[in-house]
Amino acid sequence: MDTTEIQTINSFYRFDSLNLIKGVYGIIWPLVPILTLVLGIITGVLVIVWLEREISAGIQQRIGPEYAGPLGILQALADGTKLLFKENLVPYRGDVHLFSIGPSVAVVAILLSYSVIPFGYHLVLTDLSIGVFLWIAISSIAPIGLLMSGYGSNNKYSFLGGLRAAAQSISYEIPLTLCVLSISLLSNSSSTVDIVEAQSKYGFWGWNLWRQPIGFFIFFISALAECERLPFDLPEAEEELVAGYQTEYSGIKFGLFYLASYLNLLVSSLFVTVIYFGGWNLSIPYLFVPDIFIRNKQGKVFGIITSIFITLGKTFLFLFIPIATRWTLPRLRMDQLLNLGWKFLLPISLGNLLLTTSSQLLSL
Repeated sequence: MDTTEIQTINSFYRFDSLNLIKGVYGIIWPLVPILTLVLGIITGVLVIVWLEREISAGIQQRIGPEYAGPLGILQALADGTKLLFKENLVPYRGDVHLFSIGPSVAVVAILLSYSVIPFGYHLVLTDLSIGVFLWIAISSIAPIGLLMSGYGSNNKYSFLGGLRAAAQSISYEIPLTLCVLSISLLSNSSSTVDIVEAQSKYGFWGWNLWRQPIGFFIFFISALAECERLPFDLPEAEEELVAGYQTEYSGIKFGLFYLASYLNLLVSSLFVTVIYFGGWNLSIPYLFVPDIFIRNKQGKVFGIITSIFITLGKTFLFLFIPIATRWTLPRLRMDQLLNLGWKFLLPISLGNLLLTTSSQLLSL
């Protein structure tokens, strides 16, 4: 074999190795943002669980978790690890497939909602033109998972809990959608990024909270009902249905329901921040807005990090309200819950949409 043939073979293997590296890079690199987002979400859920326990302990004048880690911050992680190793039971004569798939459907549907949330400047997994409506469409899938779990449990209390979850979701998604439509009209877009940028012109006074106070009130109540938080936790009312759709669950499957509940609470609070509280913008116009840091890379990184902290800070401040509501208001009856959604919130949200539409037409 002469020198020319050896060089040809070496160049072939070098080219083949380069293609292999590019192929692996092309597969792994798109997964990095997704894995980063998932890890951040799980960390956020652990923080919320710790905050709820500490705030609840303060409201009830008792001591919260304090032994698992500093200030008890690892208590949620310890509970999750315990559920991971517990026995996974399946009810007798239950539908094994529906019983097993139900919790996963609820968790995956909520996780997909995070893909359209801008955590900061240029920090969104996918900026869709119908971002907020994608969240509403995806959020309607989670109650299907709860209904599957209730039906597959072969338990009358679980089945009633699943039916309640489906009825509650249908009742409160319509007012929620009408409120989002009003915001889309004001922002001339349904993209979450465009909605945040539309609120940045006048700083604190440009937030949609002041332009849509009625819509914010309805959105907040509907979001609480979608998250099944008190006073709207009818699908899992302990005094009536033991634990509702999760009565027959144990081990990691029960942990998935627990995770889905807090994932839903976090995503709802993030959307409230994005839609009504200006997202990553501070109260003073253009202060710390990352556009002013584009002159050098260090400033740009600082601006992005600042925008993340602003978004998360607003979100966790807002989370105090649903946590405090849990220990303040009594649970509604099922008929009261449905009457509130259909006879009160729906007409008001429709009137708010008509007023917003009229004001936009007059401003043209």
